[in-house]
Amino acid sequence: MKAVAIDGPAGAGKSTISRITAKKLGFIYVDTGALYRTVGYAMDSKNVSVQDTQGVKNALKDINIELKFIDNEQRVFLNGEDVSDKIRTPKVSMLASDFSALSPVREFLFDLQRDIAKKQNVIMDGRDIGTLVLPNADIKIFLTATPEDRAKRRYNEFVEKGVPVEFDKLLEEIKQRDYNDSHRAVAPLKQADDALLVDTTGNTLEESINLLFDIISKRLGL
Repeated sequence: MKAVAIDGPAGAGKSTISRITAKKLGFIYVDTGALYRTVGYAMDSKNVSVQDTQGVKNALKDINIELKFIDNEQRVFLNGEDVSDKIRTPKVSMLASDFSALSPVREFLFDLQRDIAKKQNVIMDGRDIGTLVLPNADIKIFLTATPEDRAKRRYNEFVEKGVPVEFDKLLEEIKQRDYNDSHRAVAPLKQADDALLVDTTGNTLEESINLLFDIISKRLGL
């Protein structure tokens, strides 16, 4: 089995670029950020605070998260309910960042992520895939872009969906999440020593996909 680990900050386009590239390669795409979003969504639904570590541990016992690949697309199920669309909000994004800093949450999802990679060829993206989850991945890529470029992409995504959002607020949230993710004590966001840095600032989506596809194809000899 071949594994491609893609890490990078929020809004770098990891999910979209990785998903389409995986489809072109015939690989399974695993969006680990969706798993953390689901935990954040579940905790919020149960009114469990990120400061309540014991409450988080107790709540995790009643959480069952499944990744199902329907028509080659990843869907996330929380206790049998498809929450793939419900977890794609700015609020849940910040919740994911907060709860992902907790060791019990990371341990809860760690085995699930690794088990998927053992069974099939994957492109897996997240914050600590190359450093912790798949340290022996065949290829490691750190995908990034400037905060302004990432905020612009997020803004356009929400506008297309008809979701009211302020650009300045999005930019502020992205910068705050960058700080939170890179300064947390548990599994901080950082580029693995053997990862290739790919900066997509100014790229169109198609350009970024072609760039990633070429890198992976050449490295794996496909």
